[in-house]
Amino acid sequence: MDLEKFQNDVYEITERLSKDLNENDLPKLNYVRQKLIDMYQKNLVKINHSVLELICASNLIAHGYSVEAEKPISDILVCDIFATKGDGTAIIEIETGFTPPEHALDTVEYYTARIISKIARYSKYCSKFSLATPVIGVLPIPKLFLEPPNARDQDKISKIKSFCDKYYKNPPIPDDDILNARLHSVYLINMDKNFAKELDPCSYLDLTEKLLDKSEVNL
Repeated sequence: MDLEKFQNDVYEITERLSKDLNENDLPKLNYVRQKLIDMYQKNLVKINHSVLELICASNLIAHGYSVEAEKPISDILVCDIFATKGDGTAIIEIETGFTPPEHALDTVEYYTARIISKIARYSKYCSKFSLATPVIGVLPIPKLFLEPPNARDQDKISKIKSFCDKYYKNPPIPDDDILNARLHSVYLINMDKNFAKELDPCSYLDLTEKLLDKSEVNL
């Protein structure tokens, strides 16, 4: 653990991000930065992920939100970014594409299951749920989550649940969580340019669909 290096990096990225914020909003970003420093001291966060969180936080702050990082939202879930604005709440979960070594031979399926799990588990705790990813990654998002709940086919819900249960059983995801889960947007994060661009999920799938072979996962 190199606390000095971590602090230098997060101070540098917040200094860059602060140039696009109003002066009154700077304490909000500094609050997120300090939370991440505190968690790093407990060995709970890493620098790459923290930089992505700060970029997303800055984007939300610029749009009038108050932001918390690494916030517990249930007995078992901690979200990357939790934001409030008036009566509205937003959660952003950042995905970098990392998969553990034991899934070296089924990386795409494991990653798809994780995306399903995130949307199903987290979206019920906010009025707006978003995934975020660096521009160098591609999120394999099942099209089911672009449909309104009343238009979702039960056979497809069962199929997605069965697929997800292969990787996420503790606890298993209820059918109703998949039925009612919603993905409202996707953030593309440019780490070098220090900004995040928000896309609606349909536009994101239009951009990425040709890059992914959906036949392997078949969801």
